[in-house]
Amino acid sequence: MSRRNDHSYHYHVMRRAIGLIDGAEAALTLNELAAEMQMSPSHFQRVFTAWVGVSPKRYQQYLTLDHAKSLLSRRFTTLQTAHELGLSGSGRLHDLFLRWEAMSPGEFARKGAGLEIRWGWFDSPFGPVLVMGTERGICGMGFAGETGEAAAMEDLAGRWPEARFVERPAALSPWIETVFGNGSAGHVASRPQNEVPLHLIGAPFQIKVWEALLQVPSGQVTTYSEIARSVGNPRAVRAVGTAVGRNPVSYLIPCHRALRKSGGLGGYHWGLPVKRAILAWESARAGV
Repeated sequence: MSRRNDHSYHYHVMRRAIGLIDGAEAALTLNELAAEMQMSPSHFQRVFTAWVGVSPKRYQQYLTLDHAKSLLSRRFTTLQTAHELGLSGSGRLHDLFLRWEAMSPGEFARKGAGLEIRWGWFDSPFGPVLVMGTERGICGMGFAGETGEAAAMEDLAGRWPEARFVERPAALSPWIETVFGNGSAGHVASRPQNEVPLHLIGAPFQIKVWEALLQVPSGQVTTYSEIARSVGNPRAVRAVGTAVGRNPVSYLIPCHRALRKSGGLGGYHWGLPVKRAILAWESARAGV
């Protein structure tokens, strides 16, 4: 089995397991989960643990609404405090070194005219991921496990309709290896040697919101209303939600860490199963 197919297989096993866990009235045993996946308990345990780093029993605790509420009460990030402490997109973000720069409003208004955007498909722990980038850094990242690859491509390419798109995965590969590591999908690189540059292409208000998201550390969450306060417009919660949903660089700009005040997960552009999987993945590694 090829590396990409192997990763995709593991993702779909996890996706099915997540669906079972979400729909169950009580916690499922290892034997019950393994039987539903048509795998032996020992093999399912190995695949699961390699993928997420903890046992299926422990992982179930990270996929519940109660866990989201717990994150909100115990791991809530006040973005104003983060800003005062000097935390920003130039700092450490879930074991990655990111640096970013934003396109000017005038450049954004030209809808990508004059830009060459390279793209390619890669494996990720959360299914196939479409990555796009300019010479200045990654400008797009979308997960296709729920939407399908054609829809993901249409979605991201449609944001910069005047750009010239060139399939060139080799140009993006070093950045993606830093993001997801060289080994299996279950082992994200923990101490990369290279920076991952981001090139933010969006309207000024959107970029403010994405900057705020970059201040939320791995294993922690914030709320849409907190983001609205941090960008100086506390009444703009709905507009913030829209900007979060239009984040073009999923995972690296961590829109999955934005929750409703109630502790509900809210929406996610690439599908709620992907959001649940990313939050559970990060929580397991942070031990929260």
